[in-house]
Amino acid sequence: MEIKSVGVVGAGQMGNGIAHVMALAGYDVILNDIAEDSLAAAVARIDKNMERQVSRDLITADAKAAAMSRIKTTLSQPEVGQTDLIVEAATENEEIKYKIFEGLLPHIQPHTILTSNTSSISITRLASRTDRPEKFMGFHFMNPVPLMKLVELIRGIATDDDTYETCLEIVKRLDKTAASAEDFPAFIVNRILIPMINEACYTLYEGVGNVASIDNAMKLGANHPMGPLELADFIGLDTCLAIMNVLHDGLADTKYRPCPLLTKYVEAGWLGRKSKRGFYDYRGEIPVPTR
Repeated sequence: MEIKSVGVVGAGQMGNGIAHVMALAGYDVILNDIAEDSLAAAVARIDKNMERQVSRDLITADAKAAAMSRIKTTLSQPEVGQTDLIVEAATENEEIKYKIFEGLLPHIQPHTILTSNTSSISITRLASRTDRPEKFMGFHFMNPVPLMKLVELIRGIATDDDTYETCLEIVKRLDKTAASAEDFPAFIVNRILIPMINEACYTLYEGVGNVASIDNAMKLGANHPMGPLELADFIGLDTCLAIMNVLHDGLADTKYRPCPLLTKYVEAGWLGRKSKRGFYDYRGEIPVPTR
């Protein structure tokens, strides 16, 4: 099936990144959110990020102008329903995702493919709440979307071959690489990455090292571009905790027990960069470890 238009539900960090790359690839994009301020901020962020690409000669000014002209914003779910492919990119909360799909169902076209950018939630379970589980799959982009080359494609138990092949072709058109994952908790990337972050939290919690020593150890000792605690702040500690809970609940293995310190930070509202405090304090000119 040929995809010409893409609806993106959720104008946050992931949603605006998905809209960005889809528009650059030539798709007409409708970006949807529940707040006009969020949509305005998302368009401003996309414009700024594309301008950075122009300054680095990654895209031309004409390509940027054409891409920006393809992005429309709306508060209306019926308008999103007229697209060929919908990517849900809301917060990592299963009930919120159910409500989004239930709101979209009366308005989507018979051929519309539904996808979720979820980083951990069961695709089969999400699909079961729609009228087209065969046309539903996981479409998991990495953050930041314009820079990261990987997209995880996750088939639910009912996803048909045409839906998978269509999404695979989209990934190729985006000049990204697809990793096909089975529908198990957290898929591939976060099944490996988030428990590593959780273990770094335990290393801090148990006093084996402080924030700086843990991050420096992994950057200089394992050649990681970011330390695990710095990366947790970048991802969002609430997201890390949500994924650990999905792993713990879905696999029933104590090795996936969320670190109490991670839980405490989230309870305090210290969610990382987006709240200005997490394992680092971002309120000054340079980030300062909080432990």
